[in-house]
Amino acid sequence: MEELSAPLPTLLARAAASRDAGHGRIQSWSGKVFIPLTQLCRNLCHYCTFSQPPKKGERAYLTREEVLAVARAGQAAGCTEALFTLGDKPELRFAAARDELAALGHATTISYLREMCAAVLAETGLLPHVNAGVMTAGELASLRPVSASMGLMLESVSERLCEKGGAHYRSPDKAPAARLETIRLAGELAIPFTTGVLIGIGETREERIEALIAIRDLHAQYGHIQEVIVQNFRAKERTPMAGAPEPGMDDLLWTIAAARLILGPAMNIQAPPNLSSDDFGQLVEAGINDWGGVSPVTPDHVNPEAPWPEIARLREVTEARGRDLVQRLPVYPGWQGERWIDPALRRALLAASDAEGFARADEWSPGIALPARERREPSRPASPAVAGLIERAQAGDLLGEDEIVTLFAARGDDVEHICAAANDLRRRVNGETITYVVNRNINYTNICTYRCGFCAFSKGDMAEALRGRPYDLDQDEVIRRVREAWDRGATEVCLQGGIHPHYTGQTYIDLARAVREAVPQMHIHAFSPLEIRQGAATLGLDLATYLTRLKAVGLGTLPGTAAEILDDEIRAVICPDKLNTAEWLDVIGTAHAVGLKTTSTIMFGHVDSPRHWARHLIRLRELQQRTGGITEFVPLPFVPMESPMALKGQTRLGPTWREVRLMHAIARLALHPHITSIQTSWVKLGPDGVRAILEGGANDLGGTLMNESISRAAGAQHGQEMPPEAMEALIRSLGRIPRQRTTLYGEVPEDVRARGFAAPQLAPLVQTAPRKRARAPHKEVLTDA
Repeated sequence: MEELSAPLPTLLARAAASRDAGHGRIQSWSGKVFIPLTQLCRNLCHYCTFSQPPKKGERAYLTREEVLAVARAGQAAGCTEALFTLGDKPELRFAAARDELAALGHATTISYLREMCAAVLAETGLLPHVNAGVMTAGELASLRPVSASMGLMLESVSERLCEKGGAHYRSPDKAPAARLETIRLAGELAIPFTTGVLIGIGETREERIEALIAIRDLHAQYGHIQEVIVQNFRAKERTPMAGAPEPGMDDLLWTIAAARLILGPAMNIQAPPNLSSDDFGQLVEAGINDWGGVSPVTPDHVNPEAPWPEIARLREVTEARGRDLVQRLPVYPGWQGERWIDPALRRALLAASDAEGFARADEWSPGIALPARERREPSRPASPAVAGLIERAQAGDLLGEDEIVTLFAARGDDVEHICAAANDLRRRVNGETITYVVNRNINYTNICTYRCGFCAFSKGDMAEALRGRPYDLDQDEVIRRVREAWDRGATEVCLQGGIHPHYTGQTYIDLARAVREAVPQMHIHAFSPLEIRQGAATLGLDLATYLTRLKAVGLGTLPGTAAEILDDEIRAVICPDKLNTAEWLDVIGTAHAVGLKTTSTIMFGHVDSPRHWARHLIRLRELQQRTGGITEFVPLPFVPMESPMALKGQTRLGPTWREVRLMHAIARLALHPHITSIQTSWVKLGPDGVRAILEGGANDLGGTLMNESISRAAGAQHGQEMPPEAMEALIRSLGRIPRQRTTLYGEVPEDVRARGFAAPQLAPLVQTAPRKRARAPHKEVLTDA
């Protein structure tokens, strides 16, 4: 390739630009433990010290207990990868290997490896990555359900190196054709695969290029090569190549740059930092985007003379070159879909991943207390792409789907810049006031005919499940709670429940009328879009007619719940029998048309991705542009602890803290200037969480609630009420101005405010047991289209 003959500085600049085009600022690494299952090998590579002949009195293989001890140490240290490295089929050469395998109940090393991978996966959740040498299709297939990814270094395509005097002489598994065939078979089996070249073992630069082109062509055919390693030979004592010259830094940099230019911007290219000593930062200049596996627990057993850099040092060097260090999993983003990952690995993969498929940055999940965190000031300017999008959003330009996805991909300093920009825009739009409403949640039934996978609140008609028993409140108990709320200073009651099989549209009309007659001054914020649609259907009414009837008996506004993710690709997974995106938008749009304002929500962090979030925000923004009826946007982080899907291992563990911050901040930017109030949920995030969010674009603290059922059913640990005193103390702790508001952001009379600050304790709740009702009729819904 002619471009590879350019001067080295030119070549490096082109490679770095290509890398930046494909990966932006992200420089990934994998936290791993190194498990050398056996160091016996039938090959005699002239540079290798990993391979060791059997020694009298020593075991040929690690025991199950030894394997798990290493894995558990890695689990405790925050690792996500268990790298199994072992020699090629030692049982074909050594009787000691055959005998020990037989005692372990196995005929082959691969069979024992499979058992150990399964044990690590089941008992620690670490994701195995296997480097087991040349394998057949059957052997690869047997490991696929227990190994998230696999690897085999091509090393070289030079047949010369397999001849006498070559580095691969008497190493049958190093034959290029055999290694290329294993890589090809992995492609046929859709196995996420790592390969690469080893330089300085006697090959020419032309042969390196041939090897890289061979890798490129296999990837073009199968799409399975997730990572290419450029590894430099290091001479080791007591090997035939102990005196061989090592490749210099310029030679290594040239090869990395060549790999980047041959393999393209999107390929993940790695060079091990421990093999370049203190000079490893230079590798970034050649176009790598990954440091490979770095272990805080185990040494590099293949290169024991070269210790891993400390993670803090790795971060320091990475950030000094303008990049963000991000921990990844052994299987990269892009290779985590159903095609690539065996169902047996899905639970562990989801538990370890964030929304983009990188490793979760911490162990926090919504609903539990947020660990103490220092506020970080950015040390670098925003990246050009992020800076440009921030400027446009602040000016009122409407960001598109790809642009919003770009903001959600922010890491490191870019996150701080986005949150700061959102907060500046909040200051400009809302000033220094933080609003809240004194309200009461009344969930009148937890019986629901739907079985949404994320919901821990709903119960069957007469069955117990998860938290608590099914209930169906008497109207008298609802009215008692409304009156008690008014006496305690509430200006709003929020009424929502499950879709009870015996409720009709008249049930909701009667409930709204009863609340209005009991406390005429109370604002009724009630009935999810799903309840509205179900209610209209049972009465055979179109949406507009039914909503008008509800409005006439006292309904004031609708909660924009049941939105989850407004994208049918996700709804088909988490709530397939619920209303779809178009139906949700139709209910909310019709409510606006008949004069009812609504809130809007998103429930994120389960099986969704930033692209789904972007589509959701755009759909809300477009609706608001048409109707102007949305009062606020409320991000609701998914609480996983008791969610049925999460308990089955079918979701992630909620959004990460970075994702929560970005959701609120990006909503501020992407919805501007159409939705101007961004609310944060103290129930999901707790006091420390909402403090941080209120300094990152949010302006509203939501409701005092008095009773909270849905998040607590899902496992949230935060309280059921945050009274006005606590609300205002939290707001003032930020140096901001508290303002109690009504549902529609109006002023609250002083006498009503005073009741809230002198509220007595709540009386005990009466959760009325289910009772017999006539089943709701099913009639055709008349649409408004």
